[in-house]
Parts: sequence; C-alpha cells; structure tokens
Amino acid sequence: MIESLLPAYVSCAATREESVPDGTLFPEEEAVIARSVPKRRNDFATARACARRAMGRLGLEPVAVLHGKRGMPLWPDGIVGSLTHCDGYRAAALAREADVLSLGVDAEPHAPLPEGVGELVVRPSERERFAGPRAGTAGGIHWDRLLFSAKESVFKTWYPLTLTELDFDEADLTFHREDDDRAASGTFTARLLRADPALPPVLDGKWRVEDGIVATAVLLRPDWRAAGGSQSS
Repeated sequence: MIESLLPAYVSCAATREESVPDGTLFPEEEAVIARSVPKRRNDFATARACARRAMGRLGLEPVAVLHGKRGMPLWPDGIVGSLTHCDGYRAAALAREADVLSLGVDAEPHAPLPEGVGELVVRPSERERFAGPRAGTAGGIHWDRLLFSAKESVFKTWYPLTLTELDFDEADLTFHREDDDRAASGTFTARLLRADPALPPVLDGKWRVEDGIVATAVLLRPDWRAAGGSQSS
C-alpha cells in the first residue's frame, strides 16, 4: 500500500503481521524495548523487520535501527527513511540521499479519531473544506483520520531536516481525490505556516484508503531549490 504512494527509487516493505519471531531484533534494539509492554515490542519489532527488508532491496546489509529524539529512526549513512505502524499494518520506506532529501510515511486505522483529538488536529480553514472532526464521513472517508495521518507524514519529513517540532496547527492541508478502481486515493498539499530554509513553503503528498487502512506519504527531493522551490517525484 505504501509503495503505491512513492516512486520506484524508494524501497518499501510492509506487513500485516502483528508480530515477528523471537531473535528478529539486534541486541541494541532489544535493549531499547527490554521493559516495554507486548504491544510496544510488537510495533517496534515488526517495523524494523520491514526496514531490513527495505534495506535488502537497496543492496544494504541489515543493521540495527535505533532512534533519536521524537522517535526519529537513525539510518545508515547515505540513507533516509521513515517507519510507521498501526494495528493491522506496518511499513518502512527507505531511499538513498542522492535521490531523496527527506520523506515521511504514516498508516492509521480507517476510523474516526478519538473524541477530542480532532479539535487539536483540524484547523478552521481545513474544517471548512471537508467534514469536521465530529461530522463522520464524507464520500466514505474519515477525513479527520486522513488529515491526522497526512500531518504525521509532514512532520516526519520536516523533523529530520530541522530537528524542531511542528505543531498540528502549523500546516494547512488541502486534499484532492483521484480514486482508482481499487481504492479511494488522491494527493494533498501542505502549506507550512512556519518557514524554515531547509524546506519549501509547500509540501506535496499522496494518500490512499484501502482494506481498512489510511496511508499517506510525503517526499522531498534534494533538488527542490533548483526546481524553483517545488517538489518533484
């Protein structure tokens, strides 16, 4: 599913398995989650199993994937990437720095956000464009959940380049729907309301809703400045 949102030079791997066999993790990774509850352990391990499959498709040897601040995955030199996990879906997307400056992927269950969360995520301008956080679905899509996922992908693209927080209300998103014969899907634009020279003022992304999962992805190429401040995939 994630692979349909990204160009071919991004190596993607995903699973719907909820756990992986013992011994999958490197010792350094085991140390990180030694005291974690089973769900946290399963999320951590399955995502890293996907990451190592994606590494192999890039011709890389498998290595431990630890994390820095805000859970940012620490990749081998010359590699950028993103991880995501939710009930029923885990995925990794990796690319070489020569091809991609930064990227973010996110997956969520296709269901309304928990009570009260939508008010923290949806800007007034966004609420005007589609059903608000308590308005259920519009066109069969839980737009509040899709918005949440898209903003997570924006943050995952933003953070490795700036090492600063980006709040939910600091990006204003507009969605475009372009369904195919299998699923609801489309694109989105994220207008960044906090400027940073490391990124263009607008990030472009893609989204898809299929088999009970919402998936989103944002990709920023290294040549975005040469392209006049726009993105290209």
